[in-house]
Amino acid sequence: GDLVATHSSYYNLGETPLVAFDIFRIEDGRIAEHWDNLQPLRDAQNPAGRTQTDGWTEVTDLGKTAENKALVVELLERTFIGGERLDVTQYINPAVYLQHNPDAGDGLQGLQEMMAANAARGLKIRYDEIGIVVAEGNFVLTGASGAQGEMPTAFYDLWRLENGLIVEHWDVIAPYVAKTTSGV
Repeated sequence: GDLVATHSSYYNLGETPLVAFDIFRIEDGRIAEHWDNLQPLRDAQNPAGRTQTDGWTEVTDLGKTAENKALVVELLERTFIGGERLDVTQYINPAVYLQHNPDAGDGLQGLQEMMAANAARGLKIRYDEIGIVVAEGNFVLTGASGAQGEMPTAFYDLWRLENGLIVEHWDVIAPYVAKTTSGV
């Protein structure tokens, strides 16, 4: 459609390099809108030996775009918004799940360990709303607002799917200050 997404590293925006997801809406050949989420880029690899920006890049399965988008949105709506406990193997491949989150290892066990460690530190994740979804073939990028613990947080997640299941995940998670209006 009219949306373009990028996954980038920025080295010129201050002392700390950043990893980002940017989403652009194109209208009449020009950028009409822009959304982004940035967090510090870590030098070290995660427990699985991956970085925040390496991994698969080839877009395939163009005919499955709508199906893949629907699966990812359903997973997020049911788990992170609805709070349902469900069989995640209906969404995530239990044999192959490559993780690029800087704190998570591969597989469902790596994901569960990271989520449990975060919850123990009071950083349980909650999504309030999925604000944007960009999908093409085997890739689906979601942008959601919610909280990590009590901190308002923006969650941008990139999911790669194979054969109807999620097999790889990248994210950028960053706190934000909610807009307020003055009574003055």
